[in-house]
Amino acid sequence: MTTPAGPLRVLIVDDEEPARMVLRELLEAHPDVRILGEAQNGLEAVGLAVQARPDLVFLDVQMPRLDGFEVLELLDPTVAVIFVTAYDAYALRAFEVNAVDYLLKPFPPERLDAALARARTRVGTAREPQAATLAAAARPEGTWATRLVVRDGPRVDVVPVERLVYARGQADYVELVTDDRSYLKQQTLQSLEASLDPARFVRLHRSYLANVDHLARIEPRGADSKAAVLDDGTELPVSRAGLARLNEVLR
Repeated sequence: MTTPAGPLRVLIVDDEEPARMVLRELLEAHPDVRILGEAQNGLEAVGLAVQARPDLVFLDVQMPRLDGFEVLELLDPTVAVIFVTAYDAYALRAFEVNAVDYLLKPFPPERLDAALARARTRVGTAREPQAATLAAAARPEGTWATRLVVRDGPRVDVVPVERLVYARGQADYVELVTDDRSYLKQQTLQSLEASLDPARFVRLHRSYLANVDHLARIEPRGADSKAAVLDDGTELPVSRAGLARLNEVLR
């Protein structure tokens, strides 16, 4: 456990000004808390967190542009997060992604005090990335991802999954290739595969996942190997297991 030596450095993220004001007033009663700034949507929150480097973020769940779970996926894993929301439906998901606490609006000052005490024991302790769990928490249960979020410094790109042509795994990263550019995201190919509709995205090889809408044909490459040729001419290796999965989807 790590406890910050100085004031607890916090950000407030909520799309409603009255909610930010109430939380700000409650936090200002704590002399050992320093408010670094406020954001009113998910994109602002990510950029501000990169710039300000907080210890703790108070994070709303339902917000425009990026929701709270998508923001959490893009934050430094050592930043502690307390979700603050008017909806109790997300409480289980919040703890599944290692949030420090879950404050249900409206909450009394004593409840905030307890959350701050818990946060102090977690500051600087890295959360497991758990990209698949975070991605699942960001969408309704039983549905597939419709977009992917990628952070490059303070910049955030939102990539609709229909634009994804293929993905290539590189250790703990995936290269996401669209029709006009590529993105590098810290996530395993296995967890990316788990978030996408298996009727559209097929694991062709241990290192490659492809959108079957962009598949032009399968061609032999040597005695025992095959390649998937995409509609732009790109060739991807196909393993025996990958060919079986592809045949299952296309039949």
